Amino acid sequence: MTGREISEMQTKYVLQSWSKQRGLNPTSVERCEGIYIYDKDGKRYADMSSEQVNMNAGYANKEMTEAIKKQLDSYAYIQGSFASEPRALLAKSIIDRLPDCFGKVFFTNGGADANENAIKIARMYTERFKVMSRYRSYHGSTFGAGNLTGEPRHFALEPAIPGFIHFFDPYLYQEKLKFASEDEATEYYIRQLRAQVIYEGADRIAAIVCETITGSNGVIIPPKGYLKGVRKICDEFGIMMICDEVMAGWYRTGKMFAFMNFDVIPDIITFAKGVNSGYVPLGGCIVRNEIAAFFDDNYLSCGLTYSGHPLACAAGVACQEFYLKNDIEGHVQKVGKALEKILEALKEKHPCVGDVRYIGLFSAVELVKDKVTREPLVPWGKDPENLMGFVTKELKVRGFVTYTHENCIMVAPPLIITEEQLEEEMKKLDEVISLLEEKLGF
Repeated sequence: MTGREISEMQTKYVLQSWSKQRGLNPTSVERCEGIYIYDKDGKRYADMSSEQVNMNAGYANKEMTEAIKKQLDSYAYIQGSFASEPRALLAKSIIDRLPDCFGKVFFTNGGADANENAIKIARMYTERFKVMSRYRSYHGSTFGAGNLTGEPRHFALEPAIPGFIHFFDPYLYQEKLKFASEDEATEYYIRQLRAQVIYEGADRIAAIVCETITGSNGVIIPPKGYLKGVRKICDEFGIMMICDEVMAGWYRTGKMFAFMNFDVIPDIITFAKGVNSGYVPLGGCIVRNEIAAFFDDNYLSCGLTYSGHPLACAAGVACQEFYLKNDIEGHVQKVGKALEKILEALKEKHPCVGDVRYIGLFSAVELVKDKVTREPLVPWGKDPENLMGFVTKELKVRGFVTYTHENCIMVAPPLIITEEQLEEEMKKLDEVISLLEEKLGF
């Protein structure tokens, strides 16, 4: 089939997520390799968002493709009541690299499933029902995960499920209150959260769920001591602390999991995406020893047909081995420093770049109308002039593929990217931001 035929057939028969369907013209893909996607016409695109921040190990990774093929030769699928070598090996590999307080993994099909089941586990373990999560968060689009979500994509799920409560996150760049230091900001946000916990009835709250680092909503990095403050509140009131590491995990921030950057340990970790770089859908929840032990004698009311799918886990084992063998942790830290310099230069150069936020190879460029007032380039949940659409379109024309959300441009390339590749692609972002400023009359 030609690229045009594939695109037309897909738009005729497939509902595309997060889109108005009229006028869609998806690019037809011929092949992918490394950090690059090639369309049917031979044009090359650099994937500068790792698809949806999942393609961490890059495309056509031979270790993973061979592992999947090898597993296919044995069996493609076996349900969870049977023991499966790749499932067992992957769970052990994960637990072995975590603090000793973690005991077991419950595998799911993806990140939303992981968060859904983490909520269920927390409710079963604590015998409480309320769950708190932050505004400007995204945890998935299923009903439970969607109600955790604190941005406009949860509106379609209203009226909301009872027991889900949102609180404000420490978004210092857009905070109207001015703090003398990060410590002062942390003290303020933690005091507000503790008060809200008390008002909601601390003995009714099962869990506080946080994206360790807020992902699609702008790579918002918590101030110094904030997560330790959340941990303290959870310890004080017997609340489970759940860190959503779906985006931030698997060396994206230069650590296996993002919480390792902040000297804190959650009760439950949720993951997906980079566990096997999206080669086969996979996610999961990692629980502390005491939670794992609880289910020795209490019924675990969680289950999915494809939980711990052998093909997905085989890819996961190979992906984890790839990370370790190639010191992806060290590579991300090294290339992340180069990204930091480029982003800071963009901020210095461009009047519409209000802020740049980065940790490892996880970053966002926030666009504003005015650097003094910090007014976002587009209003919350809207883009009436399609300005962010203009940015993504012009980037794609130049072979730079990413996505935007609200007034932020995501820059989160595959973790295998080189400094040379990074510099080559970021010049395109510089060019498109200049075009946008020309369009707006800056």
